[in-house]
Amino acid sequence: MLKYLLKAPDVAWAAASPAPAKAENLKIKYLGTAGFILSDTNRTLVLDPFISRPSFWQTFTQPLSSDPALVKHYIPYTDEVLIGHAHYDHILDAAEVCKQTGARLIGSQASVMYGRSAGLPEQQMQVTKGREVIHCGAWQVIGLPSIHGKALFGRVPLAGDMTTPPPYPPKFHQLRHGLVLNWWIDTGQLRVVHIDSADFIEQELQGRQADIVCLCAIGRKYRPNYVKDVVRILKPKYIIPCHWDTMVTPIDAPPQLLPGVNIPEFIEEIKACGVMPLFMPILGELYFDQSKSI
Repeated sequence: MLKYLLKAPDVAWAAASPAPAKAENLKIKYLGTAGFILSDTNRTLVLDPFISRPSFWQTFTQPLSSDPALVKHYIPYTDEVLIGHAHYDHILDAAEVCKQTGARLIGSQASVMYGRSAGLPEQQMQVTKGREVIHCGAWQVIGLPSIHGKALFGRVPLAGDMTTPPPYPPKFHQLRHGLVLNWWIDTGQLRVVHIDSADFIEQELQGRQADIVCLCAIGRKYRPNYVKDVVRILKPKYIIPCHWDTMVTPIDAPPQLLPGVNIPEFIEEIKACGVMPLFMPILGELYFDQSKSI
């Protein structure tokens, strides 16, 4: 494992796109950490935007601010912003994205509290307690209640909820995760499940099929049978590893692998389950055929 500590990802891990780069196909762009942009000709959704990526020193000593110029450059447009949980590395840029694009912020009470602290108007935010169908144009999304993995020496980091708006800009420890949600996204042709933390609730995923799963790479270290259970329940064709980088390098700089994350083993484990792994570099793009369901 030490071979991979604080190393850059191998370019050979990057997957080829399953479909051509056509507007009618589903495009998935990876933003690093657990962040993605999903788009086609009908809709654009952003998941867990964290592109400002303060340095290690800034993260632990300073209030954390979104970088408006980076947001404008990397997320020029979206219809909705979906938040899996309200830790800083999942929500920091959400309010700035919504301010610039007019997008609707959708997430837990904690996520909306962060939006309020940043000055978003109430009509631009939607709280979900999970399990409800939310219409996003021709797409539908459901936040499936989940749990945060015990990713810090066997404990859940920054546990708890936010029932009042936190300071803005916040320090990293002031953003508690709140209700954790696994997003199930139906484009009408394809179904995507986003698991942004190192655990999940099996009963909440039961009965949900997914063509594509964006899966937190940290989870296989903390939950037994993590990949096998995801494949057994959701039956995906593709798994995209996410949340594998240290989060403190600039978005346009070479990333570093998070200690404890072994991507080659993760890829082989996915293959052993009969699923195609699709490793994406930060800012990488993949396309998926929407002319017929996978």
